[in-house]
Amino acid sequence: MQTQTNQRKLLSALCHGAIFLSSTIVSVSIPIIILLVSEDPVVKANAIESLNFHINLYLYAIIFGILVFVLIGIPLLVLLGVASIVLPIIAIVKVLERPDQPYRYPFIFRLL
Repeated sequence: MQTQTNQRKLLSALCHGAIFLSSTIVSVSIPIIILLVSEDPVVKANAIESLNFHINLYLYAIIFGILVFVLIGIPLLVLLGVASIVLPIIAIVKVLERPDQPYRYPFIFRLL
């Protein structure tokens, strides 16, 4: 039982921490692989939430990048950069504290 909890913690934290590896396809592929391989419903929920967070970051970056021409995009991009660091750290801490409950990011659209 303890091994299953430890595996759940590890895989859930890896899903949310994948964003720190790179901003390319590598960080997105880790939650996808975990989603396809894992049978645990909590790990699958964390993988889906991590993918939604990635997708939202890319969409916000495109929108804020366009808004740079109106000069409001620069502070929004800075805020997005801070959120892309802080929110996954909070997610990792939460899934390690409560391994039986999937983490849900605030302020994102759930597309998956």
